[in-house]
Amino acid sequence: MSGKRIVNAYKALDKDQTYSLKDAVKLVKENATAKFDETIDMAINLGVDPKYADQMVRGVCSLPNGTGKTVRVAVLAQGEKADEAKAAGADIVGAENLIDSILAGKIDFDRCIATPDMMGLAGRVARVLGPKGLMPNPKLGTVTADVANAVKKAKAGEVQFRVEKNGIVHAGIGKASFSEDQIYENAKSFIDAIQKAKPQGVKGTYMKKVSLSSTMGVGVKVDFSNL
Repeated sequence: MSGKRIVNAYKALDKDQTYSLKDAVKLVKENATAKFDETIDMAINLGVDPKYADQMVRGVCSLPNGTGKTVRVAVLAQGEKADEAKAAGADIVGAENLIDSILAGKIDFDRCIATPDMMGLAGRVARVLGPKGLMPNPKLGTVTADVANAVKKAKAGEVQFRVEKNGIVHAGIGKASFSEDQIYENAKSFIDAIQKAKPQGVKGTYMKKVSLSSTMGVGVKVDFSNL
């Protein structure tokens, strides 16, 4: 499709029509015309029921071109590990003082990483961080002795995902200012990560629908059958 035809197709978007991932990216990017740099969001409807443990979909995905968002990282560590975290670019590093700050309601970070020896301490803020999706978790690579690597990955554009109770998993995969190729590569990486995270308890169709949208735009259905 030419750019003009893509734009016209967007204006008269058929909600039942699906587009190739490349055409969907072009459509969404060209129509992200807000005065700010809109986030490109991908939502995937899965045939899972997350209330069953063997159907929970959760994990991390490293986007090749980053998210375009500045990620503020807090690290629960002490001694050498605290020094390593600071050197790697962590925004906040602490132990008891960081816990006290969180309990006081000061949560100035988007990702929380902890060394294994700090998890006993981290348990004190589980009720605060858990509902916000910020609790350190070994399955997500946020409980690790290699704090430097974890901080660098978070800063470079690693997104965490977790299926919601209605079976939808979504993530911001870039910004409207990204090139079409960058958005496409990120989108494909996210779809691949969801496919690889397919739980053993799923029966029938796993990935039901994929849509792409910008912050102020409508969702465009993506044909993912050839990805």
